[in-house]
Amino acid sequence: MRILPTACLRQHIGSDFYKFFLFSRSNQNKLYRFFHRMFDLTAGVIGLFFCGIIIPLVWLGNLIGNRGSLFYTQERIGKNAEPFQIMKFRTMPENSEINGPQWTEKNDSRITWFGRILRRTRFDEFPQFYNIIKGEMSVIGPRPERPKFVKELSEIMPFYKTRHLIKPGLTYWAQVKANYGSSHDDSLEKLQYDLYYIKHRGLFLDLNILLKTFSTVLFFRGQ
Repeated sequence: MRILPTACLRQHIGSDFYKFFLFSRSNQNKLYRFFHRMFDLTAGVIGLFFCGIIIPLVWLGNLIGNRGSLFYTQERIGKNAEPFQIMKFRTMPENSEINGPQWTEKNDSRITWFGRILRRTRFDEFPQFYNIIKGEMSVIGPRPERPKFVKELSEIMPFYKTRHLIKPGLTYWAQVKANYGSSHDDSLEKLQYDLYYIKHRGLFLDLNILLKTFSTVLFFRGQ
């Protein structure tokens, strides 16, 4: 998949981009959406079950290696640009953003040693199965972003809000294909993968993403 620079995209795609974007038929396919939701609910129940199993270990590690509550919530933007509170296990000390929201960089010094373990194993994401059961998220979909960054990126990329046409996800095409997102340029690359998913989403692409995600978890490639 070819990644275009920001200037090139802005030159060739205007504010009427939505009129020309060819969405996957799966976005409106009731059968696909029904089974997609059934899979989300099943995965959500199983995910919360395993989350309950690892909580004692995470609590102990958090007590030793982190400084703050076990869980933390953060506002993110979901489907139809509706805000919701995402849940995670803590990987940074409290008050890590005293100067306001900032990008999480690769090898971010704010992440504690135990937080790095959680991120490498993706265990920090397990509480989000609660968001999935509530219907705020799906297992697969564009990663939900914070309001401040959505505002910034929407001003740079007029078609950025297209990501909000479907539910955000726990894992997504950009996560298994693109670089770690820690800047506007990285977000542009991720956006193009997100748009590719919205355009081509279906059973086989979903299975491909799940297989690559399992590989990431098994070989501790998380960040």
